[in-house]
Amino acid sequence: QVQLVESGGGLVLAGGSLRLSCATSDRISRFNYMAWYRQAPGKQRELVARLFSGSTTYYADSVKGRFTISRDNAKNTVYLQMNSLKPEDTAVYYCAGSELFTTYWGQGTQVTVSS
Repeated sequence: QVQLVESGGGLVLAGGSLRLSCATSDRISRFNYMAWYRQAPGKQRELVARLFSGSTTYYADSVKGRFTISRDNAKNTVYLQMNSLKPEDTAVYYCAGSELFTTYWGQGTQVTVSS
């Protein structure tokens, strides 16, 4: 069973930055893509960013230009660099690794942006 463990969340002032990390228990290359999702209180989980195995990326419009997804294959770790954070970015952020028929999820890390 593959495990994904997020870290790096916390409390930050609006305009600040955070870098989230997602460490996997197996090589990242086994996944078709890695992704970050978030879920704010009372809202549905939404896709934030996706990184395909061929390095193509996708970003939600709400984070485009502010967030960057990347990976370090040697460390089996995926990152989400978040800059110019806004209060509306407050949510639990989840890492996901997707294979053909299965998606693995981390436990989530809380990001709180204070105004």
